[in-house]
Amino acid sequence: MRRLLVSCLGLLLAGCAASPPVQVSSATTVVVRASDVGERAAAIAAQLVGAPYRYGGASPSGFDCSGLVWYVYRQVGIAVPRTAQEQHAVAAHVDADALRPGDLVFFRTPADHVGLYLGGGEFVHAPSNGKRVERARLDTPYFILGYAGGGRLRGG
Repeated sequence: MRRLLVSCLGLLLAGCAASPPVQVSSATTVVVRASDVGERAAAIAAQLVGAPYRYGGASPSGFDCSGLVWYVYRQVGIAVPRTAQEQHAVAAHVDADALRPGDLVFFRTPADHVGLYLGGGEFVHAPSNGKRVERARLDTPYFILGYAGGGRLRGG
């Protein structure tokens, strides 16, 4: 039974969008709450570390920064705009000390840039041409100087 529960939880973290409760046994049900969407988005983003950067890309074969956000949130059943500017416009502002996994973090470095917050000061982003999707820390000087705010998507 424990193995089945772990398997079901793994499927949920892999992005089963808007899943109904999963019946594990007659006595155990796993319920996916709206607040879990951000956790699922963060887990999917973390799994994409190492994918190549591709300008205009929005799939595991290549991502740009906003394409990564677009793809991840599509996997959890939430439609978001395609560009970082549009994503910034629709996300509700979140103070840096209130960020939760799955929230978006925006930068001006100098162009608009977006990443997905993982928690613990870390985020995932698709940095630039010739690089790969990577984990980074908000407290590094480069990102401190360019930080433009956090945002939470409806349902995230």
